[in-house]
Amino acid sequence: MIAIVDYGVGNLFSLRSSLAAVGAEAVVTGDGDQLRRADKIILPGVGAFGDAAAKLRATGLDTVVVEEAKAGKPLLGICLGMQLLLERGFEYGEHLGLGLIPGDVVPLSPPDGLKVPHMGWNALQFSEPRSPIFRDLRPGDYVYFVHSFHASNCPCVTATADYGVTVTAAVGKDNVYGCQFHPEKSGPVGLTILKSFCEL
Repeated sequence: MIAIVDYGVGNLFSLRSSLAAVGAEAVVTGDGDQLRRADKIILPGVGAFGDAAAKLRATGLDTVVVEEAKAGKPLLGICLGMQLLLERGFEYGEHLGLGLIPGDVVPLSPPDGLKVPHMGWNALQFSEPRSPIFRDLRPGDYVYFVHSFHASNCPCVTATADYGVTVTAAVGKDNVYGCQFHPEKSGPVGLTILKSFCEL
């Protein structure tokens, strides 16, 4: 069973529908015990880093997510959920993340003529060795982004995209994975990623 963390941030039900489409049983929950019982955890999120981090801490679910990840349970962060996996975010000040992956979350700074937020389809390029959640993808497969910040100073980048600058598209360390893009909005490619995570 996959537990999708509900802490008041994000469209969780499209994600649950995507997991159902790949045959995974998923539950949207804000209950710590249910997270502990789950086989895997997904941490979604949209909005501002500081607000989301505060909401996650207010629920006490930050502690559960970190404990479960450190115990070896597979964890996938999506969009802002990926950013929260890192150490610090610099959106409207400096805010602490969960610290499961080293690095910072900084403003996206593409060249003039490219808008922020970055919204649209971009091709992925993968680091080697390939992250297991990307095992069935081809370099150049397209996924859907909506973001104004991305990971920097991170030694755990597993995929990038080009938006006039190199954008951190995904990170990973041991059993912890993160996608800056939205797999649940990325068609068959996104479903393939979610299926690979579910099969870890």
